[in-house]
Amino acid sequence: MPVDDDPPEIRLDRVDLTLGSTRFHLDCDIPPGTITAVAGPSGAGKSTLLNLVAGFEVPDSGRVLFNGQDLTFRHPSERPVSLIFQNNNLFGHLDVFTNVALGINPSLRRLTVGERQAVVSALDRVALGRMERRLPPTLSGGEQQRVAFARALVREKPVLLMDEPFAALDPGLRQTMANLLSELHRETKSTVILVTHDRDELRRLASHVIFMEGGNVLVNAPVEDFLRRCDIPAVVQFLAS
Repeated sequence: MPVDDDPPEIRLDRVDLTLGSTRFHLDCDIPPGTITAVAGPSGAGKSTLLNLVAGFEVPDSGRVLFNGQDLTFRHPSERPVSLIFQNNNLFGHLDVFTNVALGINPSLRRLTVGERQAVVSALDRVALGRMERRLPPTLSGGEQQRVAFARALVREKPVLLMDEPFAALDPGLRQTMANLLSELHRETKSTVILVTHDRDELRRLASHVIFMEGGNVLVNAPVEDFLRRCDIPAVVQFLAS
């Protein structure tokens, strides 16, 4: 399923942000069309990085750039991003079809024939074609995750932000969903930013890695280079865990 624009290069340009007693300094770029894993210990600033890209946080200084365009103060709705979180953000009282359709039209107005077909196609793509009238509470965790994937597909945005989306799934299901993400990424060519605590998930999915500790970016490199960074104790600990 095509995205609405080519994936942008994203740059956090000397971004500083203070949240409570924690200070973050982020100066890094995310190559277009990659799956970039954001890793590091708890509290390192991984979710904060996603929130800055999405527009949920505004830096105290510095810029958030998409293909050189300054989007630092743009509202999240004005940014070319879709998001998938661990809890999937599904509405339990709305059926699967409607939850996916919200990606096209949050106001729930009547969909056009083409829009309805886009929802049907997205559900078929994630193997939920026969579940469109089910409610989320009746679905398994993996099925709910697939609904969230389908909603991201119909949005057709060139950037997908994922905050530990597979953390609550059992190991077998995590592998299945990781495979689905890889397949969808090959089809859409989108830029994916994936927060993960899982070294195997990082190795399996990512082509680029941003590693953080204490609110700072320690490594911003292709995955092959990251895996060789034995000079950084936090990286060694992450890879050994």
